Amino acid sequence: MSETDIRTRPIRRVVIAGGGTAGWMAAAALSRTLGKVLDITLVESEEIGTVGVGEATIPTLVTFHRLLEINEQEYMSAVKGTIKLGISFENWLDKGHRYIHSFGVSGKDHWSAGFQHFWLRGQKLGIASGYEDYCVELKAALQDKFAHLPRGGINYAYHMDASLYARYLRTLSQGHGARRVEGKIVEVVKDEASGFVTAVKLADGSMLEGDLFIDCTGFRALLIGQALGVGFTDWSHWLFNDSALATQTTAVRDAVPYTRAIAGSAGWQWRIPLQHRMGNGIVYSSRFMSDDEARHDFLSSIEGEVIKDPWPIRFKPGQRQKSWEKNVVALGLAGSFIEPLESTTIHLIQRGIVHLLRMFPQVIAQPDIDQYNAQLDSELAHVRDFVVMHYKLTNRRDTPYWQAVQDMEMPATLKHRIDLFRETGKVFRSSEELFAENSWIQVMMGQGVMPQQYHPTADVMSEPDLRRFLDDIRAHVDNTVRQLPPHQAYIDQYCPGVRAPEPAAAG
Repeated sequence: MSETDIRTRPIRRVVIAGGGTAGWMAAAALSRTLGKVLDITLVESEEIGTVGVGEATIPTLVTFHRLLEINEQEYMSAVKGTIKLGISFENWLDKGHRYIHSFGVSGKDHWSAGFQHFWLRGQKLGIASGYEDYCVELKAALQDKFAHLPRGGINYAYHMDASLYARYLRTLSQGHGARRVEGKIVEVVKDEASGFVTAVKLADGSMLEGDLFIDCTGFRALLIGQALGVGFTDWSHWLFNDSALATQTTAVRDAVPYTRAIAGSAGWQWRIPLQHRMGNGIVYSSRFMSDDEARHDFLSSIEGEVIKDPWPIRFKPGQRQKSWEKNVVALGLAGSFIEPLESTTIHLIQRGIVHLLRMFPQVIAQPDIDQYNAQLDSELAHVRDFVVMHYKLTNRRDTPYWQAVQDMEMPATLKHRIDLFRETGKVFRSSEELFAENSWIQVMMGQGVMPQQYHPTADVMSEPDLRRFLDDIRAHVDNTVRQLPPHQAYIDQYCPGVRAPEPAAAG
């Protein structure tokens, strides 16, 4: 077939290469929205395992599920889920120090200045308490409480079992007409003239032809990397960690409504509480810690009985130089990897899917490809900077790892944000950036950056009025949190875990 024919062929057949969270999220979204006009096939092999982590999420997944009309109670029961109000960062600024990056909004903003400016003046006058006192989500997290509130009065995300989530989405996708094929991809077939992918060949000799291919083959990047030769931009000069170990342990206490991120000597550990177990992992730099040292530190610090032997994960932080090339779109680990410190992996899969749906073409067009890549590049750089910030803003110098972190040059875009906040108290958010102003504020102040000045708008309010303003917000937060039930009790009542149904048969 000629190059012209392929480039102008209407997109009717979508092949998703690879399952796991990325593949089944793509299948669920495409089948739910375009399943009536597309033939959607997902090919995966039971022989090839998935990374098996990505069990903590951020609030954007709540929105994604609403778009797909997913019943929250049904979903949370199926994935043995719990609520996440934020992340507890422990030992990051200094050993023994803790702060929480919550999903909430602190205080009330004025159109000309954020709440932090009024709080900063209140601190100067001695009439403001800790910044955490002005945020419902943060105070609720500290007290292990949660309940849904009217009118979206509390922001939250989920902890979930990643394998159960893939199974849940598989059942959902097949219900909307997506087809699953069991098989291992052994060859990617391309058109000689255009370089477009025309089919994937499976180990049994069968061919799956398509017009658009979505690469969810993980770090192997079989289509976007190996077949199309799209290069990878390495960010390891900013993000030193390149290794991880993950395991599962029995739950020994009530589930808390937050993820724990505990800094160590050459990386950090995560704790993700589910209804039926605890997810655990250590992320570290092989330059500063051996695998044996990591395993020892990891296993000696976790609670509960080990359910599954720790499994290793090797990775390189960075991104594909193009997320969409020709007729292949990369999602998940095939397209980028930023360590899971801020639970952004699933979000970036979701953003790739949402952008693809918004721009879904009748035929492959270069302007669509260019715009898609530009949007993903911008969002990835934003998330990268936010994660790097946790390493740069620390007082720790106690190991060679932390000394090296302090010596590295940070991205210029990140330096500007930190300098702006340190000198003026101001933060900014560009269109469609993930992390809002309050996230930057919570992390920067949590890791020791206190602004040197505040916006003059805060001086317009008299001291008595400012006191009342701050006291009213704090009282509202306290009153709201006081009425919330314990998180574990709410989960037990709202979405007790059930045995997941077996997905529909392939075909």
